[in-house]
Amino acid sequence: MDLCELLNVPKPGSEAGYRFEEKSTVIGGRTGYADVFKSGSFAWENKAPGKNLINALQQLQNYSLALNNPPILVVCDRLTTRIYTQFNGHPTETFDVLLAELDQPDKLARLRRIWQDPESFRPKKTSRDITEAAAKSFATLADSLRRNYKAPAEAGDANSTSQQQQQHQQSHADDVAHFLTQCLFCFFAEDVGLLPGRMFEALVNNRRFTSDKLTQGLSNLFTTMRDGGLYGNDDIPWFNGGLFKRIRVPPLSVLEMTELRNAAALNWSAIDVSIFGTLFERGLDPAKRSQLGAHYTDPATIMRIIEPVLQRPLLQNWERTRQEIHGLQAKSNRKGDKNNLLARTAFIQWLAQLKAFRVLDPACGSGNFLFLGLKALKDIELKSHLEAAALGLDREADLVTGPHNLLGIELNEYAAELARVTVWIGELQWRLTHGFDFKTNPVLEPLDHIECRDALIAWVPALPGQGSAGNVPVLRAVEAAWPWASVVVGNPPFLGGSKKRRELGGVYFEALDTVFKDRVPGGADLVCYWFDKARLAVEKNGLGAAGLVATNSIRGGGNRRVLQAIVAFTRIYDAWSDESWINEGA
Repeated sequence: MDLCELLNVPKPGSEAGYRFEEKSTVIGGRTGYADVFKSGSFAWENKAPGKNLINALQQLQNYSLALNNPPILVVCDRLTTRIYTQFNGHPTETFDVLLAELDQPDKLARLRRIWQDPESFRPKKTSRDITEAAAKSFATLADSLRRNYKAPAEAGDANSTSQQQQQHQQSHADDVAHFLTQCLFCFFAEDVGLLPGRMFEALVNNRRFTSDKLTQGLSNLFTTMRDGGLYGNDDIPWFNGGLFKRIRVPPLSVLEMTELRNAAALNWSAIDVSIFGTLFERGLDPAKRSQLGAHYTDPATIMRIIEPVLQRPLLQNWERTRQEIHGLQAKSNRKGDKNNLLARTAFIQWLAQLKAFRVLDPACGSGNFLFLGLKALKDIELKSHLEAAALGLDREADLVTGPHNLLGIELNEYAAELARVTVWIGELQWRLTHGFDFKTNPVLEPLDHIECRDALIAWVPALPGQGSAGNVPVLRAVEAAWPWASVVVGNPPFLGGSKKRRELGGVYFEALDTVFKDRVPGGADLVCYWFDKARLAVEKNGLGAAGLVATNSIRGGGNRRVLQAIVAFTRIYDAWSDESWINEGA
């Protein structure tokens, strides 16, 4: 109250939506109270001097969803008032005002803006701006590392073939992409506190290091992140996940070391995960470098597929469960009686359903659909925990949804690795935003279920009696299996029937024609094979629903046969025509 008088702002209780002790359900099912809450402006938590303000922030973040996500969170221990911004689509910024500074007009003005002009705290740069800048920086570095590559002596030998030289160049390009993917994850991990003491930035900023010493230092750090343990005086968590299984740090020139330092200075905690994979894939994959400055599909457009396939039916299921819990709790007289236990059982069964839910993207690219699917699942689970707790149920301290809910198939190695990193960063970012501690030992779940392989054709040894070509065993094409999933979403590649043989090659074209001859016409667009496999999964493998992007031409000609097969067994319940979809959909 004294602060309100000092700032000459209204006191709590003076207007609607502005009060002390705003009730909220928090993590663990307890009821908590934000000390001061002003609707649409801020939530404020006071602590005694010396208390941990980071823990206080997590407490406010736990309240935040139930309080409709106020754009500003404030924590105070009487000596320090710390202001955190959480504007949607913008990076978080932090401002401190010390008790000893309250005689300074500019500090008082900053505090007064929390009440009078919270919008003035909105950061000028958006998360997309930061992501685009980071992607361009890494693309420049990737170009330089590939361009300055010197092939091994044997590759430049007069007896080496152009094919061998190309193989060396491709192997180096793969190493460059993998190394930079490891770096970008380290930048993110450092900015969210998973790597202590800003050690990665300190390592690349050490001006005394030669290229050899920096290479050795980075290799040692990556090895420690892979295994966990001491790095200098710091204890590094066990990251696992497979990202650091292969460690090959390329030599860096002075200019490349400078570019890496520049990248380290960016706010990696704020990158927009929904577009992250696409932009970095364009920078790291030489074949897609020309697309770097092009537009990408807005996540809201991708959600037009995620919402009807995943979000809507799960929310409907939860509403039925919530009504059941509400009815049982209304009949319950005390915790632990028959009706309370039945209500608890209904909620546990709902959580088991979420834990077992699987989202498959069989053409996952760099993971945009997978990330948005994961976010939708986690948002739904958090909503259900809060609403169940509001009905009087205890809840688990952590969530059951996570990267294990996602399955992916992607032929491009660059994209498959970025899809895994997109999911890892998306999971960590979500937990940070919502006040959950990071998991440890390991920090990263293995994502072997995001596979780098063909989604349509698999090659297996020929049947007995089919012979061999010299010493080379004959292979035959069979239909590639898809893992079981609850739903399928994604943006499969479009390739008109007249272009398929030229783009895919005669052998692959014939394999498609043979394997799918009774289901997909040979002249159909390539995207039709994904639609047909999704239909078959609905029909024979328990798939609940599928949402896929298609070309408009799927409605006519030989393509239409695939749609006719779908409606003969099930139904198409949502469709939009003539939608703008840019650069492979993401």
